[in-house]
Amino acid sequence: MRLKDKIAIITGASRGIGRAVAYKYAIEGSKVVAVARDGALLDSLLAEISKEAGRATKILADITREEECQRIIETTMSLYGRIDILVNNAGFLGSRNDITSTNAEEWRRVFETNTNSTFILSKLAAIKMKERKSGSIINLTSGVVRNPQPKWGAYLPSKFAVEGLTLMLAQELRGDGIRVNMVDPGRTNTDMIVKAFPEIPRNNFKSPDDVVEAFVFLASDESRLVTGTRISVI
Repeated sequence: MRLKDKIAIITGASRGIGRAVAYKYAIEGSKVVAVARDGALLDSLLAEISKEAGRATKILADITREEECQRIIETTMSLYGRIDILVNNAGFLGSRNDITSTNAEEWRRVFETNTNSTFILSKLAAIKMKERKSGSIINLTSGVVRNPQPKWGAYLPSKFAVEGLTLMLAQELRGDGIRVNMVDPGRTNTDMIVKAFPEIPRNNFKSPDDVVEAFVFLASDESRLVTGTRISVI
């Protein structure tokens, strides 16, 4: 019960890594606010959590819209009165095209999902966390940031921006007792990775359950002195 009674918001919680993290957080004692656009998948997640006596609620939202991000924060505060953990997990790959074949609309959508929502939710959550002088924000990054390759369209630049935002926020918020870190989950068996690497058999990727421990560590008091850190899961 390393997260006993902590309030955690997790975006992209209906599938993949987000779902695995939401489930694990609930098992570790957190009250989970699971955010996604697919209500049926969220319902099945909440049913799984309930079977293990965990506690979770769902919020259907489109995090690319600022007013929806505000609603997520306001609903969580209304339900629980505080926010201890924010996991900015939701992401969008876009097309594996060279930059000259990437259209502006797709560029905007990738940045709105991966980068802008991370900024908006982190900002709004940090305002609430500052009141308690405590909190943990965990952002998702990617191995392509450290090993840039061609034909990653808008995705690679969007994750560069997430890493820069994470490092900046870690410095800005450390005096307020808020730590900001990031996880590179590596090649994990998710729909996004399968789309990114269609030539690799799906069972060659590790399971989302294999990466959740990094998220538990960064959310728990075990990492109370850790901020501005990038954890890569091999």
